[in-house]
Amino acid sequence: MLGIRQRLVPVLTALLAACSGDVQQARHDAGAPLVLGFSQIVAAANWNAANTESIRAAARDAGITLRLEDAHGSQENQVAALRSFVSQHVDVIAFSPVVESGWETVLREIQAAKIPVILMDRAIEISDDSLYVALIGSDFIEQGRRAGRWLLENTRDLPGEIDIVELQGTVGSAPANDRKQGFAEIIAADSRYRIIRSESGGFSRQSGKLIMQKFLQAEGRRIRVLFAHSDTMALGAIESIEAAGFKPGSDILVISIEGSRAAFEAMIAGKLNLSVECSPLLGPQLIAAVKDAAAGRPVPRRIVTQESVFTPDDAVRELPNRKY
Repeated sequence: MLGIRQRLVPVLTALLAACSGDVQQARHDAGAPLVLGFSQIVAAANWNAANTESIRAAARDAGITLRLEDAHGSQENQVAALRSFVSQHVDVIAFSPVVESGWETVLREIQAAKIPVILMDRAIEISDDSLYVALIGSDFIEQGRRAGRWLLENTRDLPGEIDIVELQGTVGSAPANDRKQGFAEIIAADSRYRIIRSESGGFSRQSGKLIMQKFLQAEGRRIRVLFAHSDTMALGAIESIEAAGFKPGSDILVISIEGSRAAFEAMIAGKLNLSVECSPLLGPQLIAAVKDAAAGRPVPRRIVTQESVFTPDDAVRELPNRKY
């Protein structure tokens, strides 16, 4: 019985793939629009909300039908959404992966259904790179390096050791792993710069506030720099810095990544020293890649978003231009 089942699995997979392709072709022959299935990590979060709206607008402008699923921060939910997109016979699947590992099985199912996959914002760890056609988004390692370079360039004249606390993003996620790597790589050039505390705040403002409170209780005046993997966590941490009687931006330098309006306002108020941009406005790039992938045209394997670094001097000028 087991042998029969094993022989049937590849046959059924092939039939499902053929069925998916037939449904898609029939829809296109009837003049129906392309259908994009997109799984967002958490649709309502600040960065993700701007990202989702950018994708909605770009899909609408291109006449593409968007089927959006909110994973609510759960890989299990996201895998279920990807399988649902296969059963719906969408033309292209895109998703922003919650974590880096654990995608191989579902991606092989999607590949068997002959549906191209585009990763958005975050990378994954898999043994077969043919399971997706492109990755669109930021260079997270470079973001960490940019934060580290600014710190070294702007604190070289300070005496003594530069003790740093770090608020990491979601455990196991590409932004958390890569930003930490890039920042550590740069500060390793000078032994005076040391990360004395590092903990994940999960990109949450409340977690950033509570963890920073704990850091301050443990280290107090030793802390000279906060490196936060997101503006959201940095803003929560600033509340704790002020509650402890310190001045964020001067007593403790605050560096973060994102480039949000709220961060620009904090820079103007003198509470944030640097925000490295991580743009969520990826909709036009994603939709262009979706159209090419659906048509069988070549898509660049890595599409890197062009981004900047902002200081308080930039904030007043650039604040009116921020769209998130």
